[in-house]
Amino acid sequence: MKTLFPPYAHPSPELELDADTWIVREQPGDRRTLHQSLGRIDLDWGSRSLADVLADVDAWRADGVEGLFLDRAPAGSGGVGPVALTVRLAARRGLHRVVLNPGVPTHPLYRDLGVRICTFEGPWSAYQSWDGDGVRPGDGHIVHGVPAPLLTAARRLMGRRGAGFGLATDAGPRVAATPAPATPG
Repeated sequence: MKTLFPPYAHPSPELELDADTWIVREQPGDRRTLHQSLGRIDLDWGSRSLADVLADVDAWRADGVEGLFLDRAPAGSGGVGPVALTVRLAARRGLHRVVLNPGVPTHPLYRDLGVRICTFEGPWSAYQSWDGDGVRPGDGHIVHGVPAPLLTAARRLMGRRGAGFGLATDAGPRVAATPAPATPG
C-alpha cells in the first residue's frame, strides 16, 4: 500500500522514504523534501472558480511537483465537469499523477477520469464503524486521530478494507471541514 502524507501529517525526518511514499505539500515553494511530492489544491467542494484552480495548477507545475492532490473535491455528478477540466489541464502540463480527495465515495463518473480517489478521510472513531459502501479496492483512506498504540491495527484494517494508498496517523487535521455528501445523479 502506498503511503500518502497529507499536509497535517508530514513524516518525521528519521523516516526513510521509499518509492511508495507521496508527500502532499501545502503551497508552492515550501519544498521540504526532494521526495515524490503532490501539490495540494483546495477545490472547496467545487465552489472555487475554475480560473483560480487552473492558476494553482500552473503554480504547482512551475514548482516542479510530480502531481496534484485535489483536496476537498466535490463527489456528486455536478462537480465532474470542472474536476475533469482540471485533470486534463494538469495532464497537458505534465502532471499525470492526480489524487482526488472528496473524503467520501464519489459518483461513478469520477472513475472515468483515470485518477486515484480517496474515498475516506476522517477520524479513527468514524473509520472503525464505516461500512465502506461505494468504495473500490485501491481507493485511498486517510484516517486521523488514531491513538498511537492502535496505529498498527488501523493500518491492518485499511489493508483488509482494500485501501491502495493512504495513511493512519495520530495527528489531527488542521481544517475541521466536513466533506460534502455525495449526491446521486
